[in-house]
This record gives sequence, structure tokens and C-alpha cells, in this order.
Amino acid sequence: MFDHKKVEVEWGGKTLTLETGKVARQADGAVIATLGETVVLCAVTAAKTVKEGQDFFPLTVHYQEKFSAAGRIPGGFFKRERGATEKETLVSRLIDRPIRPLFPEGFYNEINAIAQVLSYDGENEPDILAMVAASAALTLSGVPFMGPIGAARVGYADGEYILNPTDKQVEAGELDLVVAGTHDAVMMVESEAKELSEDVMLGAVMFAHRSMQPVIDAIIKLAEQAAKEPWDLKPVEDQAGQKAKLKDLIGEDLKAAYKLTNKSERQNAINEARTKAREAFADLKETDPAQYLGVLKLVKKLEAEIVRTAILKEGIRIDGRDLKTVRPIVAEAHFLPRSHGSALFTRGETQTIATCTLGTKDAEQMIDGLGGLSYQNFMLHYNFPPYSVGEVGRFGAPGRREVGHGKLAWRALHPVLPTKDEFPYTIRVTSDITESNGSSSMATVCGGSLAMMDAGVPLKRAVSGIAMGLILEGDEFAVLSDILGDEDHLGDMDFKVAGTSEGITTMQMDIKIAGITEEIFTAALNQAKEGRAHILGEMAKALDSSRTELSAHAPRIETLTIDKSKIRDVIGTGGKVIREIVATTGAKVDIDDDGVIKVSSSDHSQIEAAINWIKGIVEEAEVGKIYNGKVVNLVDFGAFVNFMGGKDGLVHVSEIRNERVEKVGDVLKEGQEVKVKVLEIDPRGKVRLSMRVVDQETGEELEDTRPAREPREPRGDRGPRRDGGDRGDRGPRREGGDRGDRGPRRDRGPRRERSEGGKDEGGENIGLPSFITED
Repeated sequence: MFDHKKVEVEWGGKTLTLETGKVARQADGAVIATLGETVVLCAVTAAKTVKEGQDFFPLTVHYQEKFSAAGRIPGGFFKRERGATEKETLVSRLIDRPIRPLFPEGFYNEINAIAQVLSYDGENEPDILAMVAASAALTLSGVPFMGPIGAARVGYADGEYILNPTDKQVEAGELDLVVAGTHDAVMMVESEAKELSEDVMLGAVMFAHRSMQPVIDAIIKLAEQAAKEPWDLKPVEDQAGQKAKLKDLIGEDLKAAYKLTNKSERQNAINEARTKAREAFADLKETDPAQYLGVLKLVKKLEAEIVRTAILKEGIRIDGRDLKTVRPIVAEAHFLPRSHGSALFTRGETQTIATCTLGTKDAEQMIDGLGGLSYQNFMLHYNFPPYSVGEVGRFGAPGRREVGHGKLAWRALHPVLPTKDEFPYTIRVTSDITESNGSSSMATVCGGSLAMMDAGVPLKRAVSGIAMGLILEGDEFAVLSDILGDEDHLGDMDFKVAGTSEGITTMQMDIKIAGITEEIFTAALNQAKEGRAHILGEMAKALDSSRTELSAHAPRIETLTIDKSKIRDVIGTGGKVIREIVATTGAKVDIDDDGVIKVSSSDHSQIEAAINWIKGIVEEAEVGKIYNGKVVNLVDFGAFVNFMGGKDGLVHVSEIRNERVEKVGDVLKEGQEVKVKVLEIDPRGKVRLSMRVVDQETGEELEDTRPAREPREPRGDRGPRRDGGDRGDRGPRREGGDRGDRGPRRDRGPRRERSEGGKDEGGENIGLPSFITED
């Protein structure tokens, strides 16, 4: 029934399986990829016709994680998968970026690639598997895809590269790198690193490229068995004549336009040249719309040719810079008065307002994914309003581009953050791009670093970022530092590198051609290092280290650790105790399972009160130590004082003052604040306190001036005890009836118990110690 084809390959010590022909058979190409017990299905469909007037390639990639893959039901109100999560958006981009450049120019048929995670074993990440499945499905579909591509994740620990590491290995190691490429070249790089050198990063990329070759071979082997017939493509029309005509018409105008250093002036001049071309070929718009669209595309090719030739032959860029110069930088810290931390970062015509907001644990981002609920205490949100490029456009929820740029900046800054133990705050960085002509994601890295330093976040080191470009013609190439927007559009590479003075923290590369070589990659890395160092120097003029004090508007958090066995004492039955602490002091209190308690408030006195309360619950009283206390109960023989939050002790009437106290209520009142010294703790934990040896104003210990009680004289020998018989015979005991009727017994009220430990008049145990007797 099924024309089932299957290929297996050993990859990184595990078996990778690719199979087709059993599932989703009506798609143009469908592949199930399995690694361990993680299974991903990718189905590809392609439109057979092109919409009239369409002049772009509509490729759409969707990656979806089914909660059933991990045996989970989605959390929240809606119990089904809904809009794409941040991770699903990022993986969709991860698949899209290396396959998009591998379709031929002029191919405009719409293509849809849907990758779904069907099974997840908690060990083998599905994103790499989804990239492999998408590559295989496209290769089988018959569409003009110049692949296949392979993909690999690389970790780094103890000087060794790890192929497809687990989440635990990535967390414990120094690198999380994803690379995609063809048999001959690297197409895409995405990474987060803990300040690694250029040599280590380059080695990781090359290791990944070598490691993905068995996957590419397996896809080719499967295609030999199951690939559909390739599509017939229309031959590319010879447009040499029209190109020459355009060059004569607007060539000089474009050359002059691209010598203007101001973006607005340059754009206006380019638009005038484009209008001139449209008017010259206006007759084609009615007679041959397809050819008319082709002419407009030739204008863009002519622009690219002018820019690229000037760079390769003359070393002169659009704005007049050489290949390595970074545009002027102006950085300003504490740009906004009420933000916990802020910065205005401007590089050329690219600018961001970055802010840092500090919060408590309850502000952490909850993530509901295949691995279960998790919480993230560092967030970075990137916003790109249309006015930043002088355009009118949609202003609303962030799109895929905003999510991707924000995550790139997040990866750049995350490795230099302090641990939760060192800085127990939730951190949110926002980047609002106010101008853009070049890499706004790298401006976000610089601005975000300054904003966190301004907020007092103790970063290991400042982080800067730079975007590199490439012009490649045959064997001749030029690497560009700090590229403009036009150089990005007309160039062959967008390569972003961020890091500190000690090494790289993130690296992202996208290629618009069929890959780059190790030589080009090495040149780009070394040139980026020089640019990063220059930018760090300019940033240091605004702020060279993290502030030692937090903003007056930021919450304060103090941490203490208690024994795990005391956690339930602090929480209390049904949370009664911790709710009382919060309600009384006004501070927030968070307790984790390890006994770490975080107390937060913008008022330090509230934090201090809550901490003292908690310490009073968990700490043991010390003999000889003086404490602040509160009178909670008065009795005839003294007063009970609460002195450590959850501990009470007895101040005997003789320990209230040096002079005799006739009535306790004449000296003390319930609720009165007193200072007491611990005299004794009996084996049962009952505490005897004293007020008279403590100065009630200063809390200092006083000398005990009361004379010591003289020892009693020993009693003499009273002789033998009389025998019971000597008492005489008292006769038979009277019967009850002989007592006569004495009437009803008087009502004396409740009887007062005098047993050891004591009870008050209402019958409540007052905890009288065994060593205390009433005077």
C-alpha cells in the first residue's frame, strides 16, 4: 500500500532515520526525521502557478511543537496549540534562512514548509531535526531547490567540541552553536558563547560543517530512491540589451546618487533615477507587464553593480568610508530620569533608546514548552516602529523580525549576566529603535549593555556588537565593517558579531549566495574584532563599569538562606505565617525549595522588619544574648515576652526590676516593647528572661547589682519520724451520711490549676518552667 523509503545513518553516536512515503503523501514532499525518540514531520507544498504581477519569492516556513509530543496538555485557558511561541518563531526563521538563498533567481512560485514535532524525548532537540527534515522534503519535492543542506548543533567544554549536545551539556558548557550549510559551504550560523576566542568559534563552525556531511549524503541517498521529477523552468530571458539601455539612461544618475553620504538625500536621488526609468519603459506596462517588471528588477541590479564595483575596485563605500571604519558613535547613559537604567546609543544613522527595569521573582517570564514549565529572569524586547526608517507602516505586536533581532541581542548579553545568587532580580531590557540605517540589533546590544550598567546590574564586562558585510565576485572579495542598510541589501552577507574585550558572546551569519569559504570567514571574524574593540572604547566614555548603587526607584532585594527543615515554620499552616509577615511588614517574601528566601521592597525598613521576623522563627535563642521583645501576656508571677518572632520566654517578677515589684500590671502592659537577656534555656526548650540586667533605653547590658542570696543554715537532726501508730486510734472514718446535710456547695468558679508548667485562670497552658516557683 505504501511506497515507503527509509535511510539510516550513524550521526554523533546516534541513529538518524529519514523516511518518506507513509505519511502526508499528498504533499509535494514529506519526510519524517527521527533521532533517538524525537520525531519531526516536515511537509512541503508548492503552487504550480505564479500570481499575475508577482515579483518576489513567497516562501513561508512554519515550525510547530505539539504538546502531545511530550505527553503534555497545554497550560492556560485554551487547551490547544495556538499562535506561535517565541521558540517556534525563532526555529521557523532558523529553517528559512539557509534554504531561501538556494532557490533560483526569478522563481516566484509560492512554497509552504510546515515542520511539526510529533515526539520529544527530552534529550534530542527537535530544531536541528526540523531543519534536516525540511531540507529532505524540499529535495524530494521536485521544486528547483539547489540543496540539500545539512545542520548541526555544537557545544564546547573542556577544550573539546560536542556534536548535538543535550540541554544539560549546553548549560554546563561554553557554547551553543547552530550551523547550516551545503556540501561545499556554510550558509547560516547562530550562536551563544561564553566569551570564546575567534579561533575557537571558527573551529566550531568548521567542526559543524564537517559533521553535517553524513546528513547531506543521507538526504541525497533518499532522493535517489524517492525524489519526484524536477520542475521544468522557463529559460532566463536575455536582458543584455535592456540593461545597456538602462545604464545609458540612468547609470550616471545612480553613480552620483550613491556618492551622497546623507541617507535621505541619497534615497531621493535614487528614487528620481527609478522614476526616470519607469517613464522610459512605460509603454511595456500595458503591452508586456512581465517584461516591464523585469526592467524594474534590472534597475536594482544596476544599482548593485555600481555599489559593488566601487567597493571592490576603489575601496570606496556608499557614505565615503573605507572598508574598516566604523561610523561616529555617541553614547549617553542615564538618558531617562525615572527608568532604573537607560541609555541613548547612536551609531551613524542608527539609534536606540534602551531601558533596563528590575523586578522581583514574581515578574519572571513563565514559559510553557515541551520540557514543561520554566521561568526566565532575563528578558530583552526589541521594537522597530516605522518612523525609524521614515516610513508609514503597521505599528503593533512584534513580528518575526522583531522577535529574531531581540533574541540575537539577548544571546549577546546573557553570558555576561550575574548569577541569581549574585543578583536576585528579574531583568527586562527594552530597545526602541528610533533611527535605522544599519544594524539596529547590534545597536541594541550596545545600548542594552549600557542600560544594565546604568541600572547597577553587575555585568562581567561591557558588550558591543558590529555588523559585517561582504562583496564577492569570483575569487575577489571585500569584507565591510559596520554596514549600512543599502550595503546589506546589495551585498552578499550579513554577519553580526558581539562580545566583550575577552571574547565573543554571539555570532550570527546569513548568506545570500551559495555559501562562503573558511578564508572569508576568518577575515570577517578578525575585522569584526577590531570594530568591536573600537565601539567598546566609545561606550566607555559614557559609562565604563556598572554603577555600585541601584536606582532609588528600583526595588531592593535581600537574600538569606535557612535550613530546609525550617521552611514549613516560615510558611506556616496553609501559609498563615508568611501571609502575616507580608501583611504586617509590607515586604514581598519568596521561598524556594532549597531554603533560599528573597525579601524585597522599595522601603529598606520593611525588608529589615521581615528579615528579623524570619530570623526570629528559624534561629535558636542564645544564652547571654540580648533581644528586642514584646510583652504578650501578663500573669501574677511575671510576663511572657515574644522576643524572636516565633519564640516566647518568661520574665519572672523578680527579673523585671532590681527592686521588688508587687504587681506586674503596674510595670508592664501587653504589647509593650522591651529588651530582654536570655538567662537560661531548660532541656525542654523553655526560656527564662531578664529585663533588670538590660538598659531599656540603649539595650546595653547592665551590671547585676542585686546582692547574691546568702546560703541557708543547714537544718539539724530532727530525730526519727514518728510511727503512724503513735498518732493514736482515731476510730472508724465517718460515713458520708454521718456528716449531715450541709446544703449545696458554693460556686467558686473555675478551679485554678497549679501543676508543673502552670495554667492561667481560663485553663490555657502558660508554660511555667519547672525551675520557677511563685513568691
